[in-house]
Amino acid sequence: MSAKETLFRYATPLTTWLFLISLVSGVALFFHVGNRYFHAMHEILSMALIVPFGLHVWRNWRTLMGYFRRSAMWISTAVCLAAAVAFAYAGAGEGRGGGNPRMAAFGALNNASVTALAALARTDEATVTGRLEAIGVEVTSAEDTVAGLARASGRDGFELLNAALAPAQAGGRPAP
Repeated sequence: MSAKETLFRYATPLTTWLFLISLVSGVALFFHVGNRYFHAMHEILSMALIVPFGLHVWRNWRTLMGYFRRSAMWISTAVCLAAAVAFAYAGAGEGRGGGNPRMAAFGALNNASVTALAALARTDEATVTGRLEAIGVEVTSAEDTVAGLARASGRDGFELLNAALAPAQAGGRPAP
């Protein structure tokens, strides 16, 4: 059996199973069930689906072209493209949802003052200032922001947030 015949033989079964895996993992991700199990699986195996799908289309090209003689294919194409454009347009809007929520939270925390960080850490400004000074960051005012302190100290904002918001150990110092 030639390589081409082997590829064609497995194109449809691989397309079927990879699609089902993509379907199940996509539904789980949509409902935020088991994200840590399904996220990488969904992304990588959905990318792997491209190859057998392409082979499946190649093998069944004439049949596929036959569908374009019917209105159902054109209507389905128009509906799917319209839905895709609508979602793309909605996602492109400034200030609307989308994006990584962790990065959105970091953006908000990055602009937070020492006073705000103290409230988040359920402690006082002096404690947060002490935690930051313990890692070599000079705090001049309780209104200094994480972004400003990071710039001035040459450190990463994540590092500053980690120090400022770290829970206290038994000795009263921030946890490493």
